[in-house]
Amino acid sequence: MSQGPLTNQIVETFDEMSAQLQAAARYVLDRPRDVALLSMREQAREAGVQPATMTRLAQRLGLEGYDAVRELYAEAIRNGDLGFAGKAGVQVAHQKLKGERALAAEMIKSLGSQIASIAESGSLDSLIAASELLASARRVYCLGLRSSHSIAWHVHYVLSLLGDRTVLLDAIAGVGADPIRAATGKDVLLVASVLPYTRATVELTRYVASRGVPIVAITDSEVSPIAQVARHAILVTTESPSFFHTMTPAFVIAEILAALVAGRGGEDATAALRRTEDQLAAFNVHVRPRTEKRRR
Repeated sequence: MSQGPLTNQIVETFDEMSAQLQAAARYVLDRPRDVALLSMREQAREAGVQPATMTRLAQRLGLEGYDAVRELYAEAIRNGDLGFAGKAGVQVAHQKLKGERALAAEMIKSLGSQIASIAESGSLDSLIAASELLASARRVYCLGLRSSHSIAWHVHYVLSLLGDRTVLLDAIAGVGADPIRAATGKDVLLVASVLPYTRATVELTRYVASRGVPIVAITDSEVSPIAQVARHAILVTTESPSFFHTMTPAFVIAEILAALVAGRGGEDATAALRRTEDQLAAFNVHVRPRTEKRRR
């Protein structure tokens, strides 16, 4: 995800801001390109605050007014400091007017741009650092609830093919979080959560962080509650022309992380995969295509 010229300053002062200022600040963090291109009133409407709040945010950051904020971000675009951000968030009514075929095409185009942005150097650096931490961990605990469940489960599933180093913290029977009691600084919590953040995920992540367990977060903002306590936070966008937010970029991150960690396993990983394949074959888990008998 692209960073703006005020990103670090906002992150450092975010916790001290009022709820309204935080809403405005989050907009500036998550949509740096729109800060330069849209009017202050349009941005305030998108952020769900009054225009005066945008002005107060600028003053809180040491600037005279919001025009100064917009100029900073416009200059960043002119200098090529802000990466491409796909246009998303089209109103539902507008989507209906376009028709289903056009909406589907727009979603595909948006997702393609979002996935391509993962290849930016900042995202790649975070991915590599996170994979190194996960690969070196004694045990990897995977947490993701509600829409983020598939993200955590996929990493757990892939790594479980290589051995017994992963634990999925699920919510079945209300005891899903219990295994985390054994976690130490030698382990890692991989957690996924995006706005609106699931309370149980946030509380468990903060608890784990307080025990000195390193955290790798897949989330949507530098000021998300799990990013703030993570050693490595990999940021993804969730904007979509659809009514629902997209989890596709986050799932892509999960696939990449799992692949990088598996690749670091070397011969041990290869041997583990052979044992897994032997077991799957013994139980005839997968349907195999029939082969024609050779003609005599």
